[in-house]
Amino acid sequence: MNFFEHQAAARRSSTRMVVLFALAVAGIVLAVDAAVLVLFGGVLGGGGSAGSMAALLLLSTLATLAVIGLGSLYRIASLRGGGEAVALQLGGSRVPEDTTDFNLRRLRNVVEEIAIASGVPMPKLFVLEQESAINAFAAGYAPTDAVVAVTRGALERLNRDELQGVIAHEFSHILNGDMRLNIRLMGVLFGIMMLSIIGQRILVHTRGGRSKEVGAVLALAAVAMAVGGIGLFFGRMIKAGVSRQREMLADASAVQFTRQTTGLAGALKKIAGLHDGSQLADPGQAEEVSHMLFGQGRRYSSLFATHPPLLERIRKLEPSFNPQQLERLTAGWALSPPDGLQEDIALGLAEAGGAPLPPPLPPREGTVTVTAPMVVEQVATPAADDYRRAGDIMDAIPAELRALAAQRDAVMPLLLGLLLDADAGVAALQRSEIVPRLGEAVAQRAFDLRQAHLAELHPMLRLPLASLAFPVLRLRPRPELGAFMDCVHAVVNTDGKVSLFEYCLGRLLETQLVESLDPARHARLGRRKPGNVKQEFATLLAVLAQAGNPSPMDAQRAYLAGLHRILPRDHLPYAPPAEGVRALDAVWGPLDALDPLAKQVMVEAITETISHDNRVSVSEAELLRTVCGVLHCPLPAMLEKG
Repeated sequence: MNFFEHQAAARRSSTRMVVLFALAVAGIVLAVDAAVLVLFGGVLGGGGSAGSMAALLLLSTLATLAVIGLGSLYRIASLRGGGEAVALQLGGSRVPEDTTDFNLRRLRNVVEEIAIASGVPMPKLFVLEQESAINAFAAGYAPTDAVVAVTRGALERLNRDELQGVIAHEFSHILNGDMRLNIRLMGVLFGIMMLSIIGQRILVHTRGGRSKEVGAVLALAAVAMAVGGIGLFFGRMIKAGVSRQREMLADASAVQFTRQTTGLAGALKKIAGLHDGSQLADPGQAEEVSHMLFGQGRRYSSLFATHPPLLERIRKLEPSFNPQQLERLTAGWALSPPDGLQEDIALGLAEAGGAPLPPPLPPREGTVTVTAPMVVEQVATPAADDYRRAGDIMDAIPAELRALAAQRDAVMPLLLGLLLDADAGVAALQRSEIVPRLGEAVAQRAFDLRQAHLAELHPMLRLPLASLAFPVLRLRPRPELGAFMDCVHAVVNTDGKVSLFEYCLGRLLETQLVESLDPARHARLGRRKPGNVKQEFATLLAVLAQAGNPSPMDAQRAYLAGLHRILPRDHLPYAPPAEGVRALDAVWGPLDALDPLAKQVMVEAITETISHDNRVSVSEAELLRTVCGVLHCPLPAMLEKG
């Protein structure tokens, strides 16, 4: 399955989750009504009427629905902060950008390279310091608010290859839409667990009482817990049904990405062979997040297991692996537990990262070969060569710029410097937009950075640099982010001379910031069909065609090639908008709301337009990546394939 098929499958899983949730609610309501009949039927049967009994049953039904609904709404509201809310709930500690701790630095380096290779913003990093087991998770509504968290046990026990395999597995969940499904599942399932939670609370607060009233309350609490057991049963069934297959798909994606099975298989072997395994210390926390963890967070029967059996996962990666080998590993680790750092040194991974040297970046004025089907297959599907290229890109970004991307007071001037125009007149107008919004000091620093570093920065390094800076930018206070978004919008719309890439980069930054401020609101899988956004297609393709072809005739041919790919039966004349790139402000929302499979055809059409002359420059390839990023179709750093 490619990215778009994964997205469509995630939407079907969401629908299935809603259906299962409805069945669970129906089961709980019936159980409560049955308990009401048993407890109160005799009382009302003697002097009451059928109408009184019906009214009582209606009241119990409405009360049960209210408890479930309010519980789910409360939990969903508490998770509006996205992945960070989940990480903090589990006691996670944020990993600083400038950490000097070797294990944390190694984690950050691995995640940075995978983020750049995937074409998504760098996620926030957290460590569960109190957890000695080997585990990890990715949480959030979208890549813009994603969090990757690992346990301290994973940092200390896994070598770099194994850590890379685990992180690649978690990035698969980020890219394929699993995070959105998982975090919503947390909110929904909390509702059907509410009766059990209420029963437990009542038992705790009434323990030791002896009056008749207390006895009645305890009876109600016992009923609530018994009925809550139905919710627990359905909740675990839903999690198992949604999670198990996706874990196998994430393992397969991690192998495709890293192009080696030893890392991921090694991590799974250590989980299977070490005493702590992947079990989290707090069973209650593990229960709620079990479906989003790398390994089983607590012990379940095979019926409720959220993950396939460990031996099965290992054998998918190493078919010849057998239980006897695991027994030998377990015995050896019981005497001498594994140390990830020492293994790195022994394997020669501590400094070099264990990867072969990647090819150099293509020349600035060079060209790459891309086709529409090839680009579609690469959306959110990085491979091993992308990972190696990401390492090369990280090395190519000047050390000073990487340091600035990690500093809260430097990140705004750095990103604005990427948007400044090469034309001195346009740049002066842009400066006049920055000063009243962010101050003279920010404007001057942006211009200094532009002159010293950014003007000559290789086109392939601009998006990765922005990706590294983005999580640091999100740490700024909300009012400052609002002013920065306003400033970005003003800078990229200063006049019609702003380049299409600068416009799209500014729009990408703006989109990511807006989504990160309220992630739950923007987590949507679209449902629109191509026929409903014809004019938006025409506008986008016309702007792209005009930008890549100085000849109007060539531009028209490129436009028609892209249009035929997505709307083969429609004839929309080539008419570049008079306002130029600013006309794109109106197209992003409708196009981003397309059905996942319609988005696939849209990416094909965009690629067809940009590559129509069979010469895709490095700058045009980066433009393609930027446009796809705005439309939530992340492309890896390396579009050309050997």
